[in-house]
Amino acid sequence: MIHIQEILWYNIKKGDVMNKRKVPKATMQRYPLYLKALKKLQSLGIDRIMSNQLGSFIDVEPTTIRRDFSFIGTLGKQGYGYDVETLIDTFEGHLGGTYNEKIIIVGAGNLGRALMNYNRWNNVVGEVACAFDIDESKVGVVNDIPVYPLSQISKSIPVGCRIAILTVSHDAQETVDKLIEAGIVGIISFTHDHIRVPKDVFIKYVDVISSIQELVFQVNNI
Repeated sequence: MIHIQEILWYNIKKGDVMNKRKVPKATMQRYPLYLKALKKLQSLGIDRIMSNQLGSFIDVEPTTIRRDFSFIGTLGKQGYGYDVETLIDTFEGHLGGTYNEKIIIVGAGNLGRALMNYNRWNNVVGEVACAFDIDESKVGVVNDIPVYPLSQISKSIPVGCRIAILTVSHDAQETVDKLIEAGIVGIISFTHDHIRVPKDVFIKYVDVISSIQELVFQVNNI
């Protein structure tokens, strides 16, 4: 799953517990993993879990889990563990709501359509509400998701939509500027272009080539 939630964690309410303690970046990046795992555990009928059990489930050290959770509050009891439903409620309450985000995709080519055909996100983030493309031949419906001309973004974007997935191959900066004008504040970018955004807009790059290069380096240095 792409890390859409890494943008959503910035939506922390003023005065929340997490604003009182600086959360390390590595911890912040693990929170989506925890919530995804907890949702899965809940779907399996598990209502209570120990940190070592959760650690085995997601391959994270129990001491790391307990430290990460401590930034949110006292969530478990020694000898009892953690109540799964309480953990889910706590994550969703302190970290921006119930994640029923209306996400848009800009670029309805092969990658954009693959994401529209997936559109599940393990009940953690929300759903793709619609897509846009500059090529009007791609306008229509994909997997029950409407695809509109990019020129209609100002009037067709869902009310309250804040997150966009960018899969365009050309004019990325111009497209981002239009997204920001339409109210988008979080962007997942699959483009290779460096994009400039205001300080109150967050962007996450998904670079498969860099990930492969990093993996090759690691494999060659075993």
